[in-house]
Amino acid sequence: MECLLVCTIKFPWYDLPLTRCSIAGMFLKAFGVSKKEMDLQEEKKNAKTKKGSTVLLINHVHDAGLHLNLLFLKTANIMLINQNKYLEIVKQLKEKEVTLVAVSKTKPVEAIKELYDLGHRDFGENYVQELVDKQQQLPQDIRWHFIGHLQSNKVKYIAPFVHLIHGIDSFKLLKEVNKQAKKIDRVIDVLLQVHIAEEETKFGLDKNELHELLITNSRELHELKNITIKGLMGMASFTDDVEKVRNEFKYLKSLFDHYAQLQTPNSKLQTLSMGMSGDYAIAIEEGSNMVRIGSLIFGERQYN
Repeated sequence: MECLLVCTIKFPWYDLPLTRCSIAGMFLKAFGVSKKEMDLQEEKKNAKTKKGSTVLLINHVHDAGLHLNLLFLKTANIMLINQNKYLEIVKQLKEKEVTLVAVSKTKPVEAIKELYDLGHRDFGENYVQELVDKQQQLPQDIRWHFIGHLQSNKVKYIAPFVHLIHGIDSFKLLKEVNKQAKKIDRVIDVLLQVHIAEEETKFGLDKNELHELLITNSRELHELKNITIKGLMGMASFTDDVEKVRNEFKYLKSLFDHYAQLQTPNSKLQTLSMGMSGDYAIAIEEGSNMVRIGSLIFGERQYN
């Protein structure tokens, strides 16, 4: 019985079936991937019979985290990023003097390198271990932004190299960042995360907590010599209600304008980070000067 290997590459802007068994076999052999290493559950699920041939629809073949579909993309000289969309966004943001943080969480280093080769340097990650792993594999001039929820006990792992921490949501966490930065003689830039959405799943300081951190605790704050508060960050509600999103951004901008007047040695609010792939245009209209965009550039996230 003839065995035909069909690998379908699923990307937002591609759907390329590759049916050359010889090509597939070449890559399997070259990268030491045996049949046993295939995802048998996926194989059984997708196995079909057609004209006496066994057709195996194999989505992922794992070998040290490397996917077969990624190998085919590289061989076919197909980019892992949406270059046209990226260039379109860059042009749009440059005119408005807005910084683009490319959100690369769950994306392979090969995709990040492609964007790097286009001249991009600011990348955002949500998970500490993933960020540490990528930082070790990629060029050292990349400016790494930590944009996820940061636990105090993990600050030490990113302190030596992180460019900007976006999610400071407590004075306790801020003090821990200062502590770890002091150990390695660094000053780490941070953003205070403000809770502006109605969703309970989002983190951040409320209006009173923000006031307490910046004003009530100002004397203790001034003692933190190894951090600099560079601005505020917030995430709007995940909704199709444009006016709701706009009002949440307006609210954060009003807080930013109010506290931007507090220019101290370690508190210099210049950055207002708000806006992601689905709402960055609204955020910019409401005063954002830093946006975090992932899916428009890298495609939808792939979780293992």
